[in-house]
Order: sequence, then structure tokens, then C-alpha cells
Amino acid sequence: MQYHFANLPDRVKAAIIDSIILIVMMYGATQFLNMFSNVTNTVRMLIFILVFLLYDPLLISLFGGTIGHSKAGIIVKREADTSKNLALPSAILRFVIKISLGWISLLTVTGNKKRKALHDIAVGSLVLKDEVKRY
Repeated sequence: MQYHFANLPDRVKAAIIDSIILIVMMYGATQFLNMFSNVTNTVRMLIFILVFLLYDPLLISLFGGTIGHSKAGIIVKREADTSKNLALPSAILRFVIKISLGWISLLTVTGNKKRKALHDIAVGSLVLKDEVKRY
């Protein structure tokens, strides 16, 4: 089967869109928490960490991509079986590696035929052009 692998500009576009969405979600969480008078800093930090850490992995494991991926026309799948989404633990590991390495992770995208970033290589994922709009 012939796959169309996502290119670097599509991945950057998805990352920018997701960054904007995360900022909006965190602002919304702040406004929501401000409605309550006795919210501890621990609760605030926990909510922000959960929003930040779960947005990407949860959507990738459930839907094959984030809102940014969908808007950029790409999808994340298992390399071994492209009909399946990543399992949540793999999606979490992929996200942790991606965040840890930052833009450095994308340096390998143009250097291999499957256009895999370092975080994709680590967990066995592929980022493909998506023929179906998810959101």
C-alpha cells in the first residue's frame, strides 16, 4: 500500500495550531478557577499539568490526532498497523519525547523516506496525510 507521509510544514502547522488551542484551554481553566474563592495553588497546577500533558496523547490515542493535526490534514498511526491509533502509553511516551527534544525532534523528518521525527522513531508511529477530516 502506498502511503503519503506528512511533510515538515504540515507538522509545524499542526504544532502551532495545538499551541494556540492549549493557550486558550489554559486561559479558560484560569477563568473557570477564578470563579471559586478557595482554590489552592496545588489544584491549579494539577489542572494545568493535566491539560498540558493529556491533550496531545489522549486525542492521538482516541482519534489518531489532535485538532491541530486535523486542521493540518495529518494523522498519527501505528507503523506496524496503520489502521490502528497509538495506544495511550505509546502516545504519552511520544509526547514526552517530543516535548523533551522540542524542535530538535523534527530534524530527522526531511532525512528519512517515511518522514519520521525522533519521537515517531522511538514509539513506532507514522504521521500520514489524512484523507478524512476528523473535526
